[in-house]
Amino acid sequence: MKNDMPQWTQALTPEDWQFLKRFLLASGSLKALADAYDISYPTIRGRLDRLIAKVRAADQPDAVDSFHQQLRIYVAEGRMDAELARALLLAHRRAADEQAGDSGQGGESNEV
Repeated sequence: MKNDMPQWTQALTPEDWQFLKRFLLASGSLKALADAYDISYPTIRGRLDRLIAKVRAADQPDAVDSFHQQLRIYVAEGRMDAELARALLLAHRRAADEQAGDSGQGGESNEV
């Protein structure tokens, strides 16, 4: 069954899956979920917002490669800011261009 799972599901951690399970069992009630985790509503809302951003980042078909996709996921999780992710993506592309013997004038975007 894992092979039939959408690509974005591979970005989810066991903690993400547990959160989703508890969210479903709480019938989508953030208040009930906050009570179950014994944390505030704004904290649980933030957790859900980060998970939504992570799924969106993992599901974007315009990611050039897995490195680009992983950077987007780190930004969505709040583990990296967008400015640093852009700088790393640019450096990664320059290194790839150098290895390919390119001049580095690719037309790809630096959108993270």
